[in-house]
Amino acid sequence: MHQISLKQIRIFETVARHQSHTKAAAVLHMTQPAVSMQMKQLEENIGIKLIERHGKSITLTREAQALRLYTSSVLHSYRALENYVDDLKDCEQGNLIISATTTANHFTSRILSKFSRLHPNVNLSLDVTNRRTILTQLEHNEPDQVIMGEPPEEMDLTSEIFMNNPLVIIAHPDHPLRDQKNISLNKAFKEKFVIREAGSGTRIAIERHLKRYNANCESSLEMTSNESLKHAVAAGFGLGIVSQHTIELELKSDYLCILDVESFPILRHWHLVTRKGKPVSLIASAFREFLLEECKQLS
Repeated sequence: MHQISLKQIRIFETVARHQSHTKAAAVLHMTQPAVSMQMKQLEENIGIKLIERHGKSITLTREAQALRLYTSSVLHSYRALENYVDDLKDCEQGNLIISATTTANHFTSRILSKFSRLHPNVNLSLDVTNRRTILTQLEHNEPDQVIMGEPPEEMDLTSEIFMNNPLVIIAHPDHPLRDQKNISLNKAFKEKFVIREAGSGTRIAIERHLKRYNANCESSLEMTSNESLKHAVAAGFGLGIVSQHTIELELKSDYLCILDVESFPILRHWHLVTRKGKPVSLIASAFREFLLEECKQLS
């Protein structure tokens, strides 16, 4: 078998992650033909078919999916080597890869912006995505750190609570329940609700909370993002349940309001999460300390 280069491994990983030569080319700052050529050369070198083409779309072969376990490990070790070398430069250079759930985007972006001003030579990468994608990223050891709600217990993760995350019921500012106090749970949940998709951290927390009180939520609309949910509530589709940290601007502008409902807010927490055993660089440690200090003020 011919030698496999680190460049080919990185290209293969990127194509596998995005299931697209075009998207991989954009991420790697290469041309699409160059990515396709490298993938073809890798297939020829190892004598294994890696990609199945279906018109303009591609999927990984079963052999490629198995191979990815090894390439992920190689890239993880290489990134650890890069981080170690960067650590020797007193945290003033290097890479920091952060993933955050969409509900954490507002304060995560603000904190990373401040951190970047303190460490201008550190290359920061922030991926704001849904819970399902974040768990896949953690499984493949991709991010240095993750900001999310409650992580699953069955995964081999290290988790640290750094801030409260209250879930509140929101409504259009002209909603008839706006000025009522201590609204009963039964009364509130006679209203229709705009809810997050099944499997999201917010949806899981809501369903667990309602089950505790033997209550049900009737949905008028299901949304896959917090921003869409807020706009739907403001448009009058129903009530919604969101993290209070995501509606600061909407409350100030009277675009949305919070209802006073018994047993609310649901008290959750934000967690800083990594794969257990993953080496933590000095840059990542510095970000953790900065995050904890900043969140004292946010709380």
